Amino acid sequence: MSENIIAIDRYPEQHTRGSLLEGKRYISQAFRAQEWEGMWTKVWLLLGRASELPNPGDWQMESVGDEEILMVRQTDNSIKAFYNVCQHRGNPLVEGPKGSVKRFVCKYHSWAFMPDGELNFAPDREDFPEGNPCGKVRLSEIACETFAGFVWINMDPKCGNLKDYLGPIWDEWQARDIATWQRTMANSMWLPCNWKVVLDNFNESYHVPTVHMGETTDSNRQELRGHINTYFKETQFDLSNEGHNRMIMEGGYGVGSTDKAGNILEPLASQLKYWDLDPDDFKAEPEKTRAALQQAKKKIGPSRGFTHYDHVPDEQLTDAFHYTLFPNFAVSLWSDGFHFLRARPHPTDPQQCLFDNFWYSSPAALESGVERDHGRGAEVAHTMLEFGSDVSIGPGIEDDVRVFVTQQKGFRSRGFKGVYLSNQEKRIRRYHELIDDYIEGRLPKKQVANRRGD
Repeated sequence: MSENIIAIDRYPEQHTRGSLLEGKRYISQAFRAQEWEGMWTKVWLLLGRASELPNPGDWQMESVGDEEILMVRQTDNSIKAFYNVCQHRGNPLVEGPKGSVKRFVCKYHSWAFMPDGELNFAPDREDFPEGNPCGKVRLSEIACETFAGFVWINMDPKCGNLKDYLGPIWDEWQARDIATWQRTMANSMWLPCNWKVVLDNFNESYHVPTVHMGETTDSNRQELRGHINTYFKETQFDLSNEGHNRMIMEGGYGVGSTDKAGNILEPLASQLKYWDLDPDDFKAEPEKTRAALQQAKKKIGPSRGFTHYDHVPDEQLTDAFHYTLFPNFAVSLWSDGFHFLRARPHPTDPQQCLFDNFWYSSPAALESGVERDHGRGAEVAHTMLEFGSDVSIGPGIEDDVRVFVTQQKGFRSRGFKGVYLSNQEKRIRRYHELIDDYIEGRLPKKQVANRRGD
């Protein structure tokens, strides 16, 4: 049993300006344009997964707003990123999400680019007044780094490094071995709402009892426990200097885990049994399962292949560590599961966004079967779903999606005068104020200090 106690430090206190945040932020074409030029092209964005590019020449392509980004594995095992556009006449080089090439050959005039971006061949190269374009022309490269197994890009040529951009997230995630985790659910859907509607939702837990538990307006939220404790006075809310947020909610027990007689129900019952705990020992006392699970996982986890438990705080063995990374990525990070929630803007319509709902599991969890209660199996392919179809985008998330769509409708009303936020929703206000800061050229201090070429 490891005696290592990992402390959970609080982030520095942050202040907001009390901005109004009106509905036009979610529907205005003018604001969409400001946001794109001022913010989206200046921040680090999580895109592909490095494990899906195992060999030199393997590529992935993902879209962000107006742009398509091409990520390519190199012969030195690094990954480079380029805009998906031929430098001859602007034709896209690839279609589809992934593939493998020796050269990228444009289908318009057969210009061929090597995986490192160098132009390798151009027909009739002696016919160009400025000389042979080979050796002169390259694909337009984008800043690219890998972290936590993901490929991150930044369209700003003068951007600082990813570590500084992530701040405390870097060290916290570095210790979790996330790079080795496998994707076991991958659903995406175009939604009729602005991308910020999605991130607003995942920047607070105020909605959880109403949207996910079906509780009434007069419910005592202090008595609501479900599988996650969302009571704001018992939740840790953190806002980092870099603009990323963290919310820690106790989990693994509650009224949602027992029947009327007090017996522990699934999936908690199976979790207890796997960790050599008898559910009957906790009859009518579900709140005691949290500490018991933490102790059992820390004690016997490494011997069962969960070696990363030595690097995980005890609280994370049961609790939800929910992060929102500026600007468009939210994730609930458990000891063995990684719930990936991402929203990307539509190229032209501020009232649409592409929403991704993925799940990643640790190798030990998959090997042991401890993650099976999520209904997720081995590595799965990415599935694009259609909004309004009978196919669910994922358990529980369909509740959020319904609210995304109705909220977007409300933002179009001239009767909506601006948000009226509780303190536990402070992260929403700060998120929007940071967008405004980018639009107005006020970058976080660390980014300003470490910009390339300044």
